[in-house]
Amino acid sequence: MKDHRKHGGSVSWSTFFWFTLVVVLSSVIVTSLVISSFHLFDVPHFHFPKSVLKWQTRAPAQVTIRESVMLPDQVLIFLNYPSSFPYHTKNDLQCVYFSAYLEPRPPQQPIQIHSVRLHEQIVRCPLPPRGETVSLRINSNDPLQIKNSSMHNWDPLIYEALFDRDNTTIVFVKGLNLRPEKLGESSRFQCVYGWDFTRTKFFFKSDVLSVAQEIIRCKTPTSILAQAQAHTQAYLKVSIQVEGKKIFPSIARPGFLSTQKQPKPKLHELCLCTMLRNQARFIREWVMYHARIGVERWFIYDNNSDDDIENVITFLQNAGYNITWHLWAWVKTQEAGFAHCAVRARASCEWVAFIDVDEFYNIKIKGGLKHVIQHYSRPENNVAEIRTPCYSFGPSGLKEVPREGVMMGYTCRLAARERHKSIVRPDALNQTLINVVHHFHLRTPFVATDVEKRVMVINHYKYQVWKVFKQKFYRRVATYVADWKLQQNVGSKDRVPGLGTKPVEPADWSSRFCEVKDMGLRNWVMRNFMDRRTHLLPWQPEFERHIKRRRKRKEKGIL
Repeated sequence: MKDHRKHGGSVSWSTFFWFTLVVVLSSVIVTSLVISSFHLFDVPHFHFPKSVLKWQTRAPAQVTIRESVMLPDQVLIFLNYPSSFPYHTKNDLQCVYFSAYLEPRPPQQPIQIHSVRLHEQIVRCPLPPRGETVSLRINSNDPLQIKNSSMHNWDPLIYEALFDRDNTTIVFVKGLNLRPEKLGESSRFQCVYGWDFTRTKFFFKSDVLSVAQEIIRCKTPTSILAQAQAHTQAYLKVSIQVEGKKIFPSIARPGFLSTQKQPKPKLHELCLCTMLRNQARFIREWVMYHARIGVERWFIYDNNSDDDIENVITFLQNAGYNITWHLWAWVKTQEAGFAHCAVRARASCEWVAFIDVDEFYNIKIKGGLKHVIQHYSRPENNVAEIRTPCYSFGPSGLKEVPREGVMMGYTCRLAARERHKSIVRPDALNQTLINVVHHFHLRTPFVATDVEKRVMVINHYKYQVWKVFKQKFYRRVATYVADWKLQQNVGSKDRVPGLGTKPVEPADWSSRFCEVKDMGLRNWVMRNFMDRRTHLLPWQPEFERHIKRRRKRKEKGIL
């Protein structure tokens, strides 16, 4: 009888609980399938069969404007694309301008268009007149809409960010106006993470570890880091808040650097980083020469060029040179760009050199650039930065761009050395990433050393023929270097002696800056690069045509 009362007709609580749980979960799954078919929400982590997906009636895929930034000389418009949606070309788009009081102006073609992230493009449009706004039109359709809250002025702005490998976030800021090489008071700042900075309930805040120049480093909140590692932070932004002030406007969505263990030795012993604008005509010579003396990889930061630079880089990549092109659209931020490059290069490069495309290492001993580095960086010396003196070359009597290249054409220079440029170990940089283009700050116990001029110098082809030199008046990329057209820092070494602030060619320009005849690098290039039959150099367009003709003749001979 006891057994009958225990097991007959009644159900135990545990059985009832598990039965109820199965019923509830089944109901949730079925309901979720139905609701998802009506697009009320998406259920994460469920993978439906293709037959179920066909039931869904999706709205037409549309390209949208995420945000725009008004630079001093142009507008950046950020486009978001749906998955599997083909990217538009420059010919598909028009920049359209609006005013509340004036008739619409004729549309203009974009300056350039860049694919920079998955499902994202940056379109560069001419700057609108004061009081007007700019949008985009695709294939003569109605202009795309953008919210006023998504339109940003350049200053102030959080414009770039990176999740670093030490669980910190590096934030790049315009508008702090801090002095070069000086630390700011970090306790006055906080980093702010979120999707919409107008909704305070969805903020994540963290402490700032260092503030210097245009760079802030802060602790990454654990929850944010988890999302970053899972790659679910697609539209997460980071900004900063200064004590007693509003949150800075931001377009910065942090990129996530790989945390994988770095190979030892690293993939590349020597890399090279530069920032340029409209220097495509010089890149072939610069890359080919430095590859011969030991550079293995190049990071090219493009500061809004419009001179077909991407096609030149593609040509070099197809020729076997390891080059990474990176759009760096931000005005007068060279120091920040070099810090950004150092962090990116750290995983694969033992050493990184920072020079411009008109600067060439001139090695005066045997063994190449790697041999010089090994000589000056013995482990017991803790050397992590090698500084090379620069010598500035003038037009050397020329009035037209030398067809053979700058190393062959410019052979007369000033006698005095001018500053230095550095090769650094990115692993040894100070946490602040402070630099002033010519050198970085290192962490303890690392030190810098100077190269003797009898070992190596940099040939800086600074004062070229006027046709080339006058382009520098348009805009200079370094943050703390005044534009030549501004009446500012008149006594600075960055100024051109006797030129003033107007881009007007002096009558004697071709003969200026000529104190020492220096043929050393020119002679080395002739011995090591020049084709003996044609007297052509590999960076000349005629050389490429010559090689093609030679191949055709060989093929005909074989046939």
